[in-house]
Amino acid sequence: MAQVVDLQKDQAFKRLNVELLSIATDPVSAWQKEAQDNDISSPLLSDEGARVSNEYDVMRWQMGGEPGHTFVLVDGEGEVVWVRDYGAPENGGLMYVDSSVLVPQLEDRLG
Repeated sequence: MAQVVDLQKDQAFKRLNVELLSIATDPVSAWQKEAQDNDISSPLLSDEGARVSNEYDVMRWQMGGEPGHTFVLVDGEGEVVWVRDYGAPENGGLMYVDSSVLVPQLEDRLG
């Protein structure tokens, strides 16, 4: 949740004018209270069964049956223009990505 909280507050991320949608394979009951306690205002999707995660092919980076920490950038036409899983070992195995790392990569893709 810390990632979502920090991105919601980050001015550089806000200037990108992108919608933040968090998707987790956990049931709503696993994160609902924490989301409320942290005043998360961006949409959160419970993807139990990983249907959406599989649609975007992000489960390929799973470890131990758990998804990694993947960002997917979808353009206005619904096309995936960038995917990066920071949780994958080849990308450092990170479960938190500082906005100073994430924002420039998104800026590059947004043009």
